[in-house]
Amino acid sequence: MPVDAQLRSLNIDVPAQPEALVKLSLLLADDDMNLPALASLIESDMALAAAVLKAVNSSLYGLAGRVQSVQQAITYLGTREVAAVTFEMGLKAVFPSAPELDPVWERAAVRGLLMGRIGQQVDLDPWTAHSAGLFEEVGKAVLFRHAPQRYAPMLLASKSDEELLFLEQQQFGVSHDALGAALCESWGVAPAAVHSVRYHVVVNATRELPMQERRRGVCVASALANALMTDPDTVDDVARAVAPQAGMDVTMVLRGTRKVQQQIEAAVARSDG
Repeated sequence: MPVDAQLRSLNIDVPAQPEALVKLSLLLADDDMNLPALASLIESDMALAAAVLKAVNSSLYGLAGRVQSVQQAITYLGTREVAAVTFEMGLKAVFPSAPELDPVWERAAVRGLLMGRIGQQVDLDPWTAHSAGLFEEVGKAVLFRHAPQRYAPMLLASKSDEELLFLEQQQFGVSHDALGAALCESWGVAPAAVHSVRYHVVVNATRELPMQERRRGVCVASALANALMTDPDTVDDVARAVAPQAGMDVTMVLRGTRKVQQQIEAAVARSDG
């Protein structure tokens, strides 16, 4: 799909990666990453640090006590999840603050966490899977940033992402899945995550994975996370449909997905209690 040429001809701006996230990506690429350096990087931006602490203290993580510092968050949740929350906050910050986008970011937080943890359970790179979850709907934010008056009604009125893709193509000549993939590529996100973002709507609608065998695993995590978020009763059917297409064992995939589901439910229950 010639996304770059398409974007150039349509003059839709894909925002640049913030400097803090560039530095974060470089830290994560280092096998001997210095954990104090990660905490220091996040804390150097007061607004970013505050957003990260607010996120990790939410019901989604269900921590036993309130986290007071980034270092403490890393101790409780681990480097990857705190880094992913930081990435999520930095991604959100490059777009306008608007009520129409709030559901997009709420779903991104849940989906990213689910996909990262599913990835961990089924031997996928959890950072790549988490990143794909965060970016899956970000193309909607790109279009809203480009033309809020035209896009907001379309975003609110669409009954499904398939319907939204059709309307986006009609109005803008490009759809949010392609734009999300373009943003992933421009920010240096792993190719397997880009692949998942580009095809997630088709995968969720058809349970058919795209080609490129080596990149299909993250698409499986995406389909399972979508099932957990929209209709948990379909998880078994989704796993049986998509896991074999990626050469993954259905039993292992289902066991890992159910374990993640139980983790999230327990976290929310602790928070509510």
